[in-house]
Amino acid sequence: MPQTAVTPDPRAIDVFVTEDMLLVGFADGRELSVPLAWSAKLLAGSEAARANCAIVDDGVRLSWPDLDEEIEVASLLRTR
Repeated sequence: MPQTAVTPDPRAIDVFVTEDMLLVGFADGRELSVPLAWSAKLLAGSEAARANCAIVDDGVRLSWPDLDEEIEVASLLRTR
């Protein structure tokens, strides 16, 4: 059976923050979890402030206005 190639699409379409993890869903079906320790502002923020996240610039950035924090989605995919 032929396999179809999946085109990478690193735009965020869903985001959820737990007590210790940032979970991001991408337009191409991938999901990524990142420890909150990677962002001092998210780690220190309240549950309500972390929950108030906006996906901006067509999924290119994540923004937490209550915490004055923005993260470029592509930076979450870099290994260095």
